[in-house]
Amino acid sequence: MEKNFEIKIEATSNPGIVKFEANYFLTQHTSYEFENIDQAKNSPLAQQLFHLPFVKRVFIAQNFVAIDKYDIVEWADVEKEVAEQIKNYLNTDQPIIIETESSNKVAITIYAESTPNPAVIKFVANKKLVTSGHEFKNIDDAKESPLAQELFHFPFVKEVYVDENYISIQKYDMADWNDITLEIREFLKTYLEQGKEILSANATVSKSEKEKQADVDFDKLDDVSKDIVNIIEEYIKPAVASDGGNILFDSYDPESKAVKVILQGACSGCPSSTFTLKNGIENMLKEMLKDKVASVEAING
Repeated sequence: MEKNFEIKIEATSNPGIVKFEANYFLTQHTSYEFENIDQAKNSPLAQQLFHLPFVKRVFIAQNFVAIDKYDIVEWADVEKEVAEQIKNYLNTDQPIIIETESSNKVAITIYAESTPNPAVIKFVANKKLVTSGHEFKNIDDAKESPLAQELFHFPFVKEVYVDENYISIQKYDMADWNDITLEIREFLKTYLEQGKEILSANATVSKSEKEKQADVDFDKLDDVSKDIVNIIEEYIKPAVASDGGNILFDSYDPESKAVKVILQGACSGCPSSTFTLKNGIENMLKEMLKDKVASVEAING
């Protein structure tokens, strides 16, 4: 599948720097900083950007280009043109970085973190891995993820969930975490340091397209469902993600006042998920939406 790059303009805490975020990864877990056009000799994209007279520094990271400008212009006057220039370059399929042996790469670190689900451990990286969550229940599901496919070759791997900077792995009971955690951690570290592909282009859905579709689906919902989605996104999803999982809104029945959600990653099949649903998510929705919610059910938890 041919990549169709889109660029989203993101302000930063530094008014002189703007991020131009791409919907696909630009580098494999490596970040680069260029102070001038000479330093950028291994990056045709950065060299092109330095031809703009207001460009002071260029940063190229996994899924964005950040530019630090001189004060001769305001970003509001030029950011759209810069975004278009970056987008056009990326869609020519020219190299972003020409790798050399002397290229300064950031070392990958992986640490293992327990989750409320004793069958799942969360392996956290010091780099962004994907732009959105992907769940793989078996090796057939993983055909668009070379990393997940390789993980399923370990006989003790049952399910894989990959999100922004971590990989949650669910094991079969045949293995003990004390015996396999180090092996998985070393495998992931080596895999990522070698710059191997995590997701294929087919799996890497355009972020802008995904957001547009989500907006369309959201607009079709009734008011209570919209409130539920907003509460899940703002209050519940961050807590679930910290436990190595994900939660998605499925449906709301106005007659029974029942909410159905989808649990992924460490939360799927977790022995404590029923407790979490009833004492956490359900109570929160009841409290915030009063008499509009009677129960919450996980359709795959």
